Amino acid sequence: MSVEPYGADEESAAVLRTVGRVIKMCRERAGMTQAGLGTAIRYSEEQVSSVERGRRAPAEEFLEAADRVLEAGGLISGLKNDVAKARFPKKVRDLAKLEEEAVELCAYANHVVHGLLQTPEYSRAIYGMRRPPYTEEQVDELVEARLARQRVFDQQPAPVFGFVQEEVTLRRPLGGRMVMRKQLERLLEVGQRRNVEIQVLPTDREDHAGLAGALQLLRLKEGVTVGHVEVQLISRLISDPKEIQLLEIRYGIIRAQALAPRESLAFIEKVLGET
Repeated sequence: MSVEPYGADEESAAVLRTVGRVIKMCRERAGMTQAGLGTAIRYSEEQVSSVERGRRAPAEEFLEAADRVLEAGGLISGLKNDVAKARFPKKVRDLAKLEEEAVELCAYANHVVHGLLQTPEYSRAIYGMRRPPYTEEQVDELVEARLARQRVFDQQPAPVFGFVQEEVTLRRPLGGRMVMRKQLERLLEVGQRRNVEIQVLPTDREDHAGLAGALQLLRLKEGVTVGHVEVQLISRLISDPKEIQLLEIRYGIIRAQALAPRESLAFIEKVLGET
């Protein structure tokens, strides 16, 4: 039974239908059946059919393999970014677009490691804990979408990133010991980038400006700042200048209460040694 891609709306559905038509055109031009293509790229005939009908978002591996087998010359594999964005729910697509336009991104995370810093294993563990649970297909799509957003790190000119992580996010063993070790190693790796600062807010602080919850600030090219907050079923973009000013004040104090970036990396390395 086919299912709609998680978070599908008309805009993303239109993209997936177009991708499906391109793949079908290339397959028929190559004189290959859906079953034959599926066998060649190690997917089932039903999966190929679902992709061609725009009912299923193809993975990057699917697109790359289909492009190679059908000798499409990059026509199919070149659709990877379009498919990745179509996987996002609309509210996430809106946020991802802002992240791509940002010259500076600042975030405070208090429960889990920030999404832009997550490893695939950690991200999968997070989505796998959702109640009521996602299907395996939904988890796959959400993880791929999250990893696709991380391409923002490689943009040129490079944006400036600032992350403040609560100490508990480094110690809470989500996914198990090995998942957390890889996640801590990822933080140390990203923290070495010249355009990234990662800070840790220790649990023993007696004063704390972040008790109202996680927040994110995106400073855009045209000079406008946009905020983003998320809790339970609510994901909200904030543009009101007075509310932005409040978030900026809070984030500034949170940064001041946290360890300095160099101290923070040493702290993360210490936690890694204990994990």
